[in-house]
Amino acid sequence: MSLTLDAVQQSSRLATAHADLERLLREQQTLLDSAGVGIAFIKHRVVARCNHHFAKIFGFAHSQQAIGISSTTLHASREDFKALGRAAVDSLIDGKTFKTERRLRRRSGHLFWASLTGHLINPTAPQEGSIWIIDDIDEECRRKALLTATLREKQLLFETAAVGIVYWRRGTPSRCNPHLASMLGYEAEELIQLANVPATLRHATSPLEVLSEVAASSHGNFEGEITLRHKQGQLIECEARSRWVDPLDHSQGEVWILVDITERKHIQAILTQTQAELESLVHERTNELSVTIQTLHQEVEDRKRVQERIHWMAHYDPLTGLPNRALLAERSKAAIATAQANSSPLAVIFLDLDRFKHVNDSLGHKVGDALLEQIAKRLRAVVREKDTVARLGGDEFVLLLPGANAQGAARVAGKLQEASRQPYQIGHHELSMAPSMGIALFPQDGQDIDSLTQSADVAMYHAKLEGRNTYRFFTPQMHAKSVRALQLENAMRRALERNEFTLHYQPQICLHTGEIRSVEALLRWQQAELGAISPAEFIPVAEDSGQILQIGEWVLKNAIAQLQAWHQAGFPHLKVAVNLSAIQFHQPQLPELVGRILQESDIPATALELELTEGVAVHDPQAATQTMDALRERGVWLSMDDFGTGYSSLSQLKRFQIYKLKIDQSFVHDLDHDSNDRAIVSAIIRMAQALGMQTTAEGVETAAQLEFLREQGCDEAQGYLFSRPLPAPQIHALLSSYQPWITPQASNTQAR
Repeated sequence: MSLTLDAVQQSSRLATAHADLERLLREQQTLLDSAGVGIAFIKHRVVARCNHHFAKIFGFAHSQQAIGISSTTLHASREDFKALGRAAVDSLIDGKTFKTERRLRRRSGHLFWASLTGHLINPTAPQEGSIWIIDDIDEECRRKALLTATLREKQLLFETAAVGIVYWRRGTPSRCNPHLASMLGYEAEELIQLANVPATLRHATSPLEVLSEVAASSHGNFEGEITLRHKQGQLIECEARSRWVDPLDHSQGEVWILVDITERKHIQAILTQTQAELESLVHERTNELSVTIQTLHQEVEDRKRVQERIHWMAHYDPLTGLPNRALLAERSKAAIATAQANSSPLAVIFLDLDRFKHVNDSLGHKVGDALLEQIAKRLRAVVREKDTVARLGGDEFVLLLPGANAQGAARVAGKLQEASRQPYQIGHHELSMAPSMGIALFPQDGQDIDSLTQSADVAMYHAKLEGRNTYRFFTPQMHAKSVRALQLENAMRRALERNEFTLHYQPQICLHTGEIRSVEALLRWQQAELGAISPAEFIPVAEDSGQILQIGEWVLKNAIAQLQAWHQAGFPHLKVAVNLSAIQFHQPQLPELVGRILQESDIPATALELELTEGVAVHDPQAATQTMDALRERGVWLSMDDFGTGYSSLSQLKRFQIYKLKIDQSFVHDLDHDSNDRAIVSAIIRMAQALGMQTTAEGVETAAQLEFLREQGCDEAQGYLFSRPLPAPQIHALLSSYQPWITPQASNTQAR
């Protein structure tokens, strides 16, 4: 019975103890969860248990993630962990609480400042672990550091400022900087002590008493001048300003800034006195010097006008008033520097007037100058105010366009073309003048105005080669072509004397009889170093350099001489066709030259056919008509070469009375399959027939092309279908063995 009772009582005590233990555990967990600091139980250098705040400090989502991690990883380094152990071991073993501030490491690896408080659970049994309380003080440390730096900067400014600074609180100064004390002849402490000693006990008057009176009436906001007294007795004039330290809390006092302006005011007084004396002296001498001053003024004005005139003449074109090459160089230097500094675009346009020389030659330089003046005005009206239009000389102009890229330059070039379409009225002359333009861009086409202008000039040259009245952008290939053109021009100067030129001839077949009616003389150049050079390449160079006149005369003489040889060899009805460049055609002495060569060779004029391009009469139809009439009077036949690719009009064809139209090979090439080309060729033949002209088709290569031309009534044809251009001996052999060309239709007729 007694044993049973003891067991019951023991069981009751165990249940009560268990309930107390669970309550203590709940209280402990509640304490851990609600604590505003991190709490962790560390055992064997591993986190055995922690609260949520501890996990959050180190970057874990919840406390379970932190359990089991090594406490070493929570420190900045292993060395820091060991240093903490060495510092804490004595206190912890003695059963004391250890406190310190250390840099710890978050889960992300970032370091932060924390306050650490550690205690062993059982100092007699350290193996049972320890409890650590951690508080994140990283932001607090940063603020302390920032506050310390700010205070240090403020103190440094206070001590080193070159102006006087004094803090005023409750009617007395609390402290001042060394500069103010030095300005008044005191040490800073001495000046503050003197100001704070009652007046009855002072051995001297405080220089800050004046400041005290002003501060009492200014209410913390003063700007003006005050006078202080130096320790030695002299007066110090000061500019003074005061402001509340905290406008919302006047008990914090005010700060005064004082600048010593004694020397400045002294100098101002001297200057004022000196100015008054000078004004008095000037007033006394005014009447005496009035005449002299007026004379000098007039001389200055005259000299200024002369200098302005000299400057204008040095920087501007006297005819058009546009900037000249010198002013262009100055402006371009500044524009290029700006473009380099701002990485902004810049463009240069080189503009040359097409065939302007014809105006001077035909109407005189007075009309040409008047035309240039109007062109200059029109150019200036097209561009912006910041752009520069300069005249280099003759009919060459350069446009400097700051800020313009390729699109902007093209837009300006288009406007210039549009402006040129309106004719110019010079007296009773109505003149049209189109420009050829080249465009260069900075920096890819040149680093200075000379290289940019040169590049634009090269591009302009290509614009002229490609038909004039257009614009082209500079490319490196153009530079190569320019170098090549210069090379050809230099080589061409001795080509005639070195006998490098030869003539090849291509037969022209009559489509009605199949006979060789005539041959076209074609110039060939075999240069010693450069080899064979295409006429398409060297003829434009010859025209541009003016050498085409000598070369053209050589072609004319040699072609007629060869024709004479063929006539004497038994081919008296053969004719020769010679191409004339526009430059040759516009030479006034051309008819006399042709007549003299025919007379010397004893060849009838009707055996010579001169082939002209459509563009020879575009700009001066009247002069062209006179030259054609003079040639026809001598009996020479005239044909229009490459018809359909130029600027011909029906009125010109009627006026010029051309004998033959040569249909360009670009229309003949696709006759087999291009209905448009077939329609164009058919229309040309019909028009020529209506005007009483013959037609010759160039570039005939297939029987189908030949058949179509015959069906349409074309008179002649030439091309690879019949013969390539051949040297004179091979043409002689061809003429000797030639059988009249038999067309398919002719063959059918003979068969019947």
